[in-house]
Amino acid sequence: MKYVIIGNSAAAIGCISGIRTVDGESSITLISDEPHFTYSRPLISYWLKGKVTDDKMYYRSSDFYEKNNCTAILGKKAEKIDAAAKKVILEDGSAVEYDKLLVATGSSPFVPPVEGMKEAKNAFTFLNWDSAKAVKEVVTKDSKVVIMGAGLIGLKAAEGLHEVCEDITVVDLADRVLPSILDAEGAGMVQKHIEKEGIKFILNDAASAVKENTIVLKSGKELPYDILIVAVGVRPNTGLVKDAGGEVNRGIITDNCQATSLPDVYSAGDCTESLDICTGQSKILALLPNAYFQGETAGINMAGGNQTFDTAMPMNAIGFFGLHMLTAGAMEGECFEDIDENNYKRMFFSDGLLKGFILIGEIDRAGIYTSLIREKTPMDQIDSNLLKVNPQLMVFDKKARMQKLAGGK
Repeated sequence: MKYVIIGNSAAAIGCISGIRTVDGESSITLISDEPHFTYSRPLISYWLKGKVTDDKMYYRSSDFYEKNNCTAILGKKAEKIDAAAKKVILEDGSAVEYDKLLVATGSSPFVPPVEGMKEAKNAFTFLNWDSAKAVKEVVTKDSKVVIMGAGLIGLKAAEGLHEVCEDITVVDLADRVLPSILDAEGAGMVQKHIEKEGIKFILNDAASAVKENTIVLKSGKELPYDILIVAVGVRPNTGLVKDAGGEVNRGIITDNCQATSLPDVYSAGDCTESLDICTGQSKILALLPNAYFQGETAGINMAGGNQTFDTAMPMNAIGFFGLHMLTAGAMEGECFEDIDENNYKRMFFSDGLLKGFILIGEIDRAGIYTSLIREKTPMDQIDSNLLKVNPQLMVFDKKARMQKLAGGK
């Protein structure tokens, strides 16, 4: 069997591990346009500010490819899938044959069509290690940095640059930071915390033009900059599957075995849509654990096993300047809240189930909440008052506690 994987991040690594649980001998070829051994993308902001060294960026041992009989073709882009001939065509014209193929191509930064953006000097994205390296080469203590985007990537860029330079301004068209995962009050708490570090925000505004190291906002305000970080969002890399005739919506469409509509072609990770168990809708869930489990599922099935992944849900665990937060599920339904100066908790209930939550500050035992959402545990089976105040195993009845302590058996 010839296994081929396009990609080299969490989904790809999950796929290798999945294949090897079933097939310990057949060859695996991994293709990536990045030149690096597999590394942890969430660490690039910590690398930028000097908290993580090069060797700590890698989350697998240096002999991972070798131990798994995996040939890594790094720094070379896959240009085309020939589904009929079962070949992947690379940018140099060479071809790699496959029996089973995983497409784990992730996503690419979206650069808005702003006047002058293509000609902008010292403009960078912040999605991979090379982009962080490019920023580090030019940033100095006196650099004026403007970050377009107050989402996860933009705020992580701000945190990474904070110890390198002093003048950082974040601009976003939305009325709050982290608009995709936080409500207005929670976002306000996070923004105030970040502002204490000297980072400035301009919200409800956006760039209309870039002119000679100056950002011109729609409001007319002008922001001079030395370094511009574009972090307004990402787009799934679906082109290989789409051009090969595969079914694609916003992301690549798969079944719960991670198989695409193309024969013997699977997909996993940020380029792929998942079924959100909280809403029943198919959507992009660009989350590292989700990507790994999808990749592992694909690998097992590619090797002839039988695995499904049908428990995907939105979940974000992140922190900025020591303030931690965790959000999961859908923010809809009846709301319970417990908010003070240092902690923020909102829980959302609907149809007798916990549907979602926002935690800022104290996030201990949040796994109890995510377990309830993922397993769709009826609230009438647990101590809901204890759940809201002090989540722990005691919220479950004795039978459920014993099952969880025994690993679900």
